[in-house]
This record gives sequence, C-alpha cells and structure tokens, in this order.
Amino acid sequence: MASIIAASPSISARQSITPLTTSQIDQFTPYTYYASAGYCTNTQTLAWDCGTNCNANPEFKPVASGGNGDSVQYWFVGYDPTLDTVIVSHQGTDPEEILPLITDADFFLTNLDSTLFPGISSDIEVHNGFGDAQASTATDVLAAVESTMSTYNTKSVTMVGHSLGAAITLLDSVGNQAFANYVDANVHLTHINNEEDPIPICPGMFLGFVHPAGEVHIEDSGEWAACPGQDNPSTQCIIWDGDESDHDGPYNGVEMGC
Repeated sequence: MASIIAASPSISARQSITPLTTSQIDQFTPYTYYASAGYCTNTQTLAWDCGTNCNANPEFKPVASGGNGDSVQYWFVGYDPTLDTVIVSHQGTDPEEILPLITDADFFLTNLDSTLFPGISSDIEVHNGFGDAQASTATDVLAAVESTMSTYNTKSVTMVGHSLGAAITLLDSVGNQAFANYVDANVHLTHINNEEDPIPICPGMFLGFVHPAGEVHIEDSGEWAACPGQDNPSTQCIIWDGDESDHDGPYNGVEMGC
C-alpha cells in the first residue's frame, strides 16, 4: 500500500487536481518519519532509539510497542507534544512479500470483526489477509491509544504506515465500495503514492476493491498532486507503468526503513 496518514495535515478542497506547495509537502515529513520508524524493532521504538527516524521527532513520548517483525508486524504508540496527537505506527514490508498477500488467489472479501468494529454495517467488506493482520494487534493498540490519550489529555489520534503497515493502519484499498464510503464519511485520510509504485493499485478495482478519497500522487517530475475523489482516473493520479523500486520512496527525501 501507499504511505498513509490519517488525521494528517489538511489539504484544501479536492475539487480539482492541484499541486501541493512546498509548505504543504513539508507538513507531512514528521508523519513520514513515524511511518518509517514502524520498520524498527519494538525494543528500539519503545526506547525511542532508532537513528534518523527517531531523531527526526526528538520530543516523541513512546508509550507501548509490540509485534515480532515476523508473524506479527511491529507497531508502536506514543504522544507527540509538538503536534499534540497520539501517533500509531505499523511496520511495512517489501514488495516481494506484500504482493503475494495482495494477489493470492485464495483471498476474499469478508466482513469486519464485530467485536473490534461494533455496529459496523454488514455491507462493509475488506481483504481477509489485511483484516486478519489488523485484528492480530488491534486490542493491544487500542488499549495503548486510550492510555496515551488519557495520560497526555489529547483527543487527536494520527495513524501512519507504509506498505503493509498502511493496510493495517486503515485497511486502505483493501475494502469494497461500502468500506471506501465509510472511510470517506468518518476519517480524514491522506494516502501518498510515489511515482510508479504498483502496490497501491493492488488488488485491482476489477475485483471489487476501492480506494477511499484522499490520494496525493508524487509525479515523476517531483510534483505532489492532490487527486480528488475515489480512484481518480486522471493520468496525474493513475499508475501506468509499475516500478517496484518506487515503493520505498523517497517521500520528500525520506526513504522507508529502519
């Protein structure tokens, strides 16, 4: 999946494809480093000692972390006093590992766990693989978020992730039309797609999967284009020639990984 930021810096009305200013692009950088830090071990993030990714947000207060980097993706939760928000980040993965999960012939659309999503409509369906990955840490992550909100007296929560981490963060582009509509109605979302990275468009729309609105596409020229609506068909937004080497970035100079 593309790098995702939920509850991120606002972008002006998405009525037409517009380039982001340098200032708007720079607002994403702290969150990009948090997404990259998701690749670091749970021990590193809990100590907030993970090199460049941690040094980029030196005031961050880690609260909890988990995962093993294998069967369960790493994750961490904490508070950023500069941004006054809880940060939730999930580990991503490389294209060779995520593509089989996305395109495996055995995948199917399934309802969300009603225990984790009480009251959710049965019309909303997600990719079973990503749904299972999200469910494996959901209870621990939610407890950490609630604890952090209470400790630091904040109501803002920002979820970030790259690649598989993005899918776990919000199950982006791994749900049906009803899911995309639900996200658009309830979450402020920005998903950033880098140049010709093919991962964000898998699984395909022809299989019933739909992106929520909020795409920002980094063009080959370096321009960041805000693409309105769901799965905008403009040539400034859609990916024509997939190149997996674009998957890890750079995102305004930030390469994903620990």
